[in-house]
Formats: sequence, C-alpha cells, structure tokens
Amino acid sequence: MTGALNAPAPTPAAAPVLGSVCVYCASSVTANPAYIAAAEQFGALLAKDGVRLVYGGGGIGLMGACARGAYRAGGKVLGIMPAFLQDRERVYDEVETMIVDSMHERKMIMFEEADAFAVLPGGIGTLEEVVELMSWRRLELHRKPIVFLSPDGFWDPLFRLIDHTIEQNLTPSWFNSTWASVETPRELLPAMRALLQSGPQSNPAATELT
Repeated sequence: MTGALNAPAPTPAAAPVLGSVCVYCASSVTANPAYIAAAEQFGALLAKDGVRLVYGGGGIGLMGACARGAYRAGGKVLGIMPAFLQDRERVYDEVETMIVDSMHERKMIMFEEADAFAVLPGGIGTLEEVVELMSWRRLELHRKPIVFLSPDGFWDPLFRLIDHTIEQNLTPSWFNSTWASVETPRELLPAMRALLQSGPQSNPAATELT
C-alpha cells in the first residue's frame, strides 16, 4: 500500500449566468405593429424567465413595448435615458430609470449591465449601437452573446453586408460564429444560452485586426 492519494475529481465549471439582457430597438411610434407586439412579447418572456431587462429607458415604440411587457409580467427593468432625450423618448416612469448626461454614457452603462444583447428591429440609432457592439466583439473587448430578432428577414441586408466584408477578406470568417439570428421572440433566450454554452469564439490570429 502506498501513501499516494488520488487527486480529487475536478469541479465542473459553473454554467454562465444570464441575469440581464440588453435590448436594442426602435423608439419610433410608426413602427410595424407586429414588431411592437414582438417587443412586448419578449419583455414578458424575460420577466417569466427571471431575466432583467436593460434598455434605453423610453416609453414609446418597440422600446416602450418591451419595457411594458416586462413590467406587467412582474419582471425587473432598468432604463438608461440621456437627459436631452427625456421629452422625445418619454421616460417610462413605472420602472427604474437612470438619467445620464450623454449617449456615450447611456451605451456604456447598458453594455456593462448586460450579460447578453437582443437586437430587435430598429432604425439608424439601433444600427449604430449594434455595429459598435459587434466591433467591440471583433476586437475581443467582450464575449457576450448577440442575437438578432429578424422577423421577415428584417436584418438580412446587414447580414449580407457582413458577409460581403468577409468575402472581401476585410472581416474574418470566424466572426459570424459570435452572433446569431432568430425569427421569433421565443427563440431569443435559447439562442443566447446556446452561444454562452458554446464557449467564447476568438480570433486565431489576434494581430490581424481590420
């Protein structure tokens, strides 16, 4: 009999937690009613799943619908609103809202408070937010899941542009594994969790940044 001891079995790594989801979406009151309904449905789904909604703080358009859906279903909501937009985007007073000085501060707090990102239909503001988020992912400044809600192919033109940059050797092909797209609100959270479970995708040639 030897005095050697068997090494203890390694403890399995804890599964990544999805505690808060940031939603980027339109504040326009003229948006397709089906998109507004989808945003409200997703807010309710977040609440049902115990996931906090982090969003831009507005009470109109898809933004307001998502917050109302979460709030009415008993969920936690955090809104981030720049002071200069309070009248235009109409703060949703029923939920916790932080008033900040600038768009830059709004975007940074939304990013820091979220474990994953849902990109719903939106206009130029939403596009600007998600392109910056994807750029940060490209530079490996974060590895948080990004999932688009693309009903009726809403985001297909953006996806084609990304593919075009890959075809032109301006974006690496691995980048398309860092985000996902779904067609219905019910698919968003499962897609986020699938990205979390698949582990971080990283640049095999970190020096080749474009």
